[in-house]
Amino acid sequence: MAFESTRGAFPGTRMRRLRASDFARRLVRENALSPNDLIYPVFVLEGENQREAVPSMPGVERLSIDLLLELAAEMVSLGIPAIALFPVVPTEKKSLLAEEAFNTDGLAQRAVRALKQAQPELGVITDVALDPFTTHGQDGIIDEEGYVLNDRTTEVLVQQAASHADAGADVVAPSDMMDGRIGAIRAVLEDAGHVNTLIMSYAAKYASSYYGPFRDAVGSAGNIKGGNKFSYQMDPANSDEALHECALDLGEGADMIMVKPGMPYLDIVRRVSEELKAPTFAYQVSGEYAMHMAAFENGWLSREAVMLESLVSFKRAGCAGILTYFALDAARALQ
Repeated sequence: MAFESTRGAFPGTRMRRLRASDFARRLVRENALSPNDLIYPVFVLEGENQREAVPSMPGVERLSIDLLLELAAEMVSLGIPAIALFPVVPTEKKSLLAEEAFNTDGLAQRAVRALKQAQPELGVITDVALDPFTTHGQDGIIDEEGYVLNDRTTEVLVQQAASHADAGADVVAPSDMMDGRIGAIRAVLEDAGHVNTLIMSYAAKYASSYYGPFRDAVGSAGNIKGGNKFSYQMDPANSDEALHECALDLGEGADMIMVKPGMPYLDIVRRVSEELKAPTFAYQVSGEYAMHMAAFENGWLSREAVMLESLVSFKRAGCAGILTYFALDAARALQ
């Protein structure tokens, strides 16, 4: 429906009247950001008292489980409702068939159990994808030509998701973009009695060039060796396709859907949230974070003001929640 203004002409209508004072701006503000909107993505690694900086993501660190628990306590104190876990898998545990992904004593599974014991009220979201576990860095099982096999990959993803739910994950988040994997995961969760385990589907995940620092952080950049994920992640030029992807995943049993990346794809967030009327999330990805941090560190942009403005843009577009590496700093600023 085309917009039709109900306002009168100037000077009967002066739009600046509602901007002239702080109280008025606060009263008519259409969107508000709070810690409740934030999900903090965290990289977890093996060992004890281990802390590794991610050079391409200033301020972001890989943490061992003991230090992860300290971070989780701070998140709870700041009112951040959920953490998203991404394991850093040692090279010797990577394989062609990604068996470590569903190891009941794997790094992600142990981290989930420790978090739920230490901070039971904190929502724990796990990444369901195989790229940290494969020797080639792709998100699935490949054939002789290197093509990612959809149904064979789904079999492993189902095992991975089940192992996360068994460990106590509140939300499993398939980020692989295989067809049909949401329905397969939902069926297994139901059969296992995990009826309240949520599925947050990366339903519209684009084959973006903004993911580079993340691949550095989880250690898959060296494995993929300049390859791409065009055969399963979405073409950045497409918009209608995202609605089909999201609708299919909702139909298969997803509780929440995600658009990734974030700010360059807020038009997709708007379409998905308005047309499908389902809880829609977006990921302010590593490349977005790295660009902001470069500008902040060079003094080109005001850190806190720009950080919060960027996050408000997600809310304005229709996001129910935002995965962002700024979650801690934003929650502190919003106190």
